[in-house]
Amino acid sequence: MHYKAPGKCPVCGEKLSITRLNCSKCSTTIEGHFHPCEFCRLPDDDLEFIKIFIKCRGNIKDVEKELGISYPTVRGKLDNVIKALGFEIPTKESIKENEEKKSARNEILNLLSQGEISAAEATKRINNL
Repeated sequence: MHYKAPGKCPVCGEKLSITRLNCSKCSTTIEGHFHPCEFCRLPDDDLEFIKIFIKCRGNIKDVEKELGISYPTVRGKLDNVIKALGFEIPTKESIKENEEKKSARNEILNLLSQGEISAAEATKRINNL
């Protein structure tokens, strides 16, 4: 019988590392420090959600129907999986800030292309954004 390897230490909650691999056919054993698959550390309910999300090709409306849950609940589950995989969820403020920086950078590049500022000045302004 095979069991799913735990992803977190039951004592302190930190991520566990794999230090030994064994072949069940020939009994070969390899020792070292190995990184498990990121998805292997996810709880079973997150893995099931990911399977359904992929089956539905990322269409949130189809995931809603499949799971019988609301759009905000699907988004919440997706955000939880994204965070569990170590990614950040962009906030409205960070998206707005990125758009403002992009607009300012484009304005600087326009000034440069029109010859109103030098390349050195454009570089300085872009680095200060």
